[in-house]
Amino acid sequence: MRGPHNILRLIRTGATLERTGAMGFILDEMNAPNALRVVLRTLAWPFRWLGEEGDPNMPPAPRALNALGPAYIKFGQILSTRPDVVGAEVAVQLRVLQDKLPPFPIETAKKMVHEELGQPVEEIYSEFSEPLAAASIAQVHKARLSETGEEVAVKVLRPNVERAFRRDIDAFYFAAKVIELLSPSSRRLRPTDVVAHFEGVVMGELDLRLESSAASEFADNTKNDAGFTLPQVKWAYSGRRVMTMGWAEGVSLGDTAAIDAAGHDRHALGARVLQLFLNHALRDGYFHADMHHGNLKVAPNGDIIAYDFGIMGHIDEYTRRVYAEILYGFIRKDYRRVAEVHFEAGYVPADREVEEFARALRAVGEPIFGMDATRISMAKLLAYLFEVTERFGMETRTELILLQRTMVVVEGVARSLDPHINIWEVARPVVEDYIKTNLGPKAAARDLLRTAKVLGRFGPRLPGLVEAMLVAQSNPRPVPTPRKRVWDILLGGALGTCTVVAIWAATSIH
Repeated sequence: MRGPHNILRLIRTGATLERTGAMGFILDEMNAPNALRVVLRTLAWPFRWLGEEGDPNMPPAPRALNALGPAYIKFGQILSTRPDVVGAEVAVQLRVLQDKLPPFPIETAKKMVHEELGQPVEEIYSEFSEPLAAASIAQVHKARLSETGEEVAVKVLRPNVERAFRRDIDAFYFAAKVIELLSPSSRRLRPTDVVAHFEGVVMGELDLRLESSAASEFADNTKNDAGFTLPQVKWAYSGRRVMTMGWAEGVSLGDTAAIDAAGHDRHALGARVLQLFLNHALRDGYFHADMHHGNLKVAPNGDIIAYDFGIMGHIDEYTRRVYAEILYGFIRKDYRRVAEVHFEAGYVPADREVEEFARALRAVGEPIFGMDATRISMAKLLAYLFEVTERFGMETRTELILLQRTMVVVEGVARSLDPHINIWEVARPVVEDYIKTNLGPKAAARDLLRTAKVLGRFGPRLPGLVEAMLVAQSNPRPVPTPRKRVWDILLGGALGTCTVVAIWAATSIH
């Protein structure tokens, strides 16, 4: 339940953040208001002794989250995609969170496979290895199917992980409500929506059937992409808590020495990984949102292999067109058009000046395009772009932040393979092809045809809908009294009471 009882869990969280030095660091990076700083530091300091110490060799933010456990590690990974919320420096620290936890025993994994698939492991797999990797939610074993002899990867959820995550997510929701209540300025960052986004990601990862479905959909979308392959889902050996996929044999994209030894062209690989991402984002609107080195391999035949589909990004068709026009406008240095696109999409409030916004965009683009071609960064441009749009009143858009974060990761992968890659020259053909296909006369005709089909389906209902709208406008109903303010008052009172009791109890102990 998302109630004040979560305050005890949050006290432990605050105590750990304070003890590891993460509390002050995060508040500084977020430019938190003084009132919020005083409240949080005052509440956390008396309970420092309750907090976990963590690994002193780690930076403050990942040190605290590692000490707090799997749910916090995963939350940190999600927050690394939100530099708009936690600040750029914290986001960088959180990206290096090592999601390497102690594995649970192989006997427990075999028992869970038996319970999920209804057969003993020995009947399904002729071989079943010790865990090769253990993360916050699941661990992976290498196995061999008894029926076919094929090598596979078997992913098994941690025992009782659903209950543990649900408990911590409830605490996160409560904390977000408290932050919004104590700091009205934080509402622009929508803390509750950030937690809801985290919940959606985690709930998807806690049901491996959904990850299997994501892998299957992604495979259908990309089956004709040259030089790109995905391991196949083995549906007969997969369920809610177990997922079996074909084994991905290859060299990690992060191991450049092994790539060179295998004779692969790193320049071609760097260009391909970037173009693949842009194609998936623009063409399909469905992309792998965690394309770091650890989730990418190079097959012996030179194909790029992607795996681990727990975090996938989705953007609708209209947003794709906006994103493509923004990129295309920057490629052409048409800052006026980039500004117009932002206003047309409603990203920037209509009461702002287009010309003024265009000049601000020029200040973003010109310094970057003045660099040597090999130093031009699309990720840096997008980061600067979000800073400018924030100054002009643009609200946080989670789907664009996830897209930008993935662009940062993919660009990093591409540059690690080829430090001299010209990001914009590689991106240009993909963006131009999308523009020609989706923003020309053919696209307009296609949109009109779709609109006509929708009107055709709802045609018989249109007169009734219009009449109901006109009647509603002629007879306005009284606006009901909002209940949210009442809930906020009750929440604030309960929080204050519980805080006083907790501090009193701690003082009494001493």
